[in-house]
Amino acid sequence: MAEADTPRRTPGATRAVLAPLALAQFICSFAGSNMNVMINDISKDLDTSVQGVQLAITIFLLVMAALMIPAGKLTDRYGRKRCFLTGLTVYGVGALLSAASPGLGVLILGNSILEGVGTALLIPPVYILTTLLFTEVTSRARAFGAIMALGGIGAAAGPLIGGLITSAVSWRAAFVFQALVIALIIILSRRIEDPVPPDPTRPFDTAGAILSAVGLILVVTGILAADNNIWLMTGLIVLGALVLLWFFLSVRAKERAGKEPLLSTSLFRNRTSNLGLVTQNIQWLLLMGASFVVASYLQVVRGYNAIETGVIFTAATLGLLASSMPAERLAKRWAQRTLIVTGFVVAIAGVGVLLAMASGSPSAWAFAPGLLLIGLGLGLCLTPSVNVVQSSFPDEQQGEISGLSRSVSNLGSSLGTAIAGTILVAGLTSHAYAAAMITLAALGLVGLAAAVFLPRGLGPGTAPSPSHEPM
Repeated sequence: MAEADTPRRTPGATRAVLAPLALAQFICSFAGSNMNVMINDISKDLDTSVQGVQLAITIFLLVMAALMIPAGKLTDRYGRKRCFLTGLTVYGVGALLSAASPGLGVLILGNSILEGVGTALLIPPVYILTTLLFTEVTSRARAFGAIMALGGIGAAAGPLIGGLITSAVSWRAAFVFQALVIALIIILSRRIEDPVPPDPTRPFDTAGAILSAVGLILVVTGILAADNNIWLMTGLIVLGALVLLWFFLSVRAKERAGKEPLLSTSLFRNRTSNLGLVTQNIQWLLLMGASFVVASYLQVVRGYNAIETGVIFTAATLGLLASSMPAERLAKRWAQRTLIVTGFVVAIAGVGVLLAMASGSPSAWAFAPGLLLIGLGLGLCLTPSVNVVQSSFPDEQQGEISGLSRSVSNLGSSLGTAIAGTILVAGLTSHAYAAAMITLAALGLVGLAAAVFLPRGLGPGTAPSPSHEPM
């Protein structure tokens, strides 16, 4: 990817470009969480189980994680805008197919497969275009703040919006809503200009793409099998790890031979970026894991309907809005490391409050304080984590790092649903709820540890230099 030479944009033109990018992140995050409040409705309508709906949700998130790296690489070859529009089209077809699905199999094809593939194609261009078009740290923080705010709102408000639509019309109408938003994004995208021309001669590592996808699929499938067979779980996870090891060995072999692999090993030599990727993974794991656990518990154990469950999640949405929207001002005043550390502390405290208050109170509103803190904490650290990772590399590696970054984040989403969901559906009781939340809190501490080890030099208004600092 050649270095971009982009013209100076007016504020109005900048907003016009940012709007479809932020809306795209919103609808993809919405798709990952809105089904949480439709569990009962979908399972009854399609004659399936809670586990069947969980499988559809997890496959959607897994497809995104597995294909995000290859899709990010394709943007260099075919262009960021073309991949963006192709992803939107595939996503829209999947949404309409899901709305008309007669059974779980068609729902998985439309929602889990087509929407997952579409998301994998359209999300890397969102972050590549943002990085290339917004070159200053504060303006980039503002842009990423808007994108991550809408992404977080999509994930947190997905249950509320989905609940309202499901209660007023049906769960199928929620997929029609997604298709309408996709159509709006396509219309708004006409003003987007790709700042860097595509390179059709750029090679694509097909074997690497297959190995990376298969490895990720095996690992998460193994986690899903935990409540059925411990030996199957262990076997799948070990096999997935071996496939991923094979992938990394093939990457090194291609680099030694002078070929271009799917991912450059130099991406993993930047300590700041590596720590930032860990924080991204845990942030989305916490958000999606908590969303699935609370939504499932309220509906299956306490018998709340879709709209009642969705209303409770308003607290998380308000928290995300309050802390993510002022991202530019926060970036000017506080070090990015400080924002990420503080965000994790607040989010983990939210999980603790959620566990302490909700498990002992008959009122659904007891979930609100914990969800509010989770929203506040994650909204505070989502933007600086993305900014740290994206800003660690030069323009020519934005396709690779964007794909890797989004893959790691979506892997966190799928792991959050898989790990917490597996614990919960193994026995839908208050004890299973407590075990799932304790697991999420423990994983949150891993993210906090990674944030603590971020460089202290990431002060207000600064970003990591695009270099490959050694581990």
